[in-house]
Amino acid sequence: MAATTSGSCLCGTVTFEISGGFESFFLCHCSRCRKDTGSAHAANLFSSKATLNWISGEGSIRTYKVPNTRHEKSFCIECGSALPSVQLNDVLLVVPAGSVDSAIDIKPTAHICVASRAEWDEGLENIPRIDSLPG
Repeated sequence: MAATTSGSCLCGTVTFEISGGFESFFLCHCSRCRKDTGSAHAANLFSSKATLNWISGEGSIRTYKVPNTRHEKSFCIECGSALPSVQLNDVLLVVPAGSVDSAIDIKPTAHICVASRAEWDEGLENIPRIDSLPG
């Protein structure tokens, strides 16, 4: 039986289900992924075999593709949350790990595009860790 993964956007307008497993889980530090997420890296799951089924909110999804590149991002037009997309001529399913609500049975495979990481993205394991909002 194939693995089933469920997910949604922040506002709950868009919900989805993925049937099948993921082959890789990359943490990408390229400048485009940093812009996509507003963070140090994007955390994306990849599969060439899994299928995506939109449960609700498909009409609230938009996709932006950076011209003349392979880089694209799908998102909810209500809350802006990153959402799955099928890329590379409908062959590769890319799922933002943060959009997944169920358990993920794969750990990150690798940090990629590390040469272009932000200058402040180094030694982060050494800064204090706080379990809730500060102060």
